[in-house]
Amino acid sequence: MDAVDGQVARRTGTASPLGARFDMEVDAYLILILSVVVAQSLGPWVLTIGAMRYVFVAASRLWPWLNAPLPPSMARKTVAAVQGIVLVAVASTVLPLWAGFVVTLGALGLLTWSFGRDTWWLLEQHTFAPVPA
Repeated sequence: MDAVDGQVARRTGTASPLGARFDMEVDAYLILILSVVVAQSLGPWVLTIGAMRYVFVAASRLWPWLNAPLPPSMARKTVAAVQGIVLVAVASTVLPLWAGFVVTLGALGLLTWSFGRDTWWLLEQHTFAPVPA
């Protein structure tokens, strides 16, 4: 349903910035909880997946330029969806432990790439922004 709710809200004219933010935060919390579950079988490194959003938010307190809006990105949405799918699959024990390790490590790699890409973009916008006169 997560892939559908935004589309329904936009088509029915009920989409709002608050709704989009709420959806994103609920997704981040679910990923955090799933990473805690998966960490019990694969190890504490999996918690990095669940913590990444919250580390980014904490970093934005130190560096406010991280709060700037990002352009829409299908890649960002896809990477977020992959996190949930992988963590649910691994938590359900459908995959053998070695396969769960491999796909979870791949998901972490994708998430690191996604956050790194967005952080770099935000840094460039901040660094090269025109200086007010």
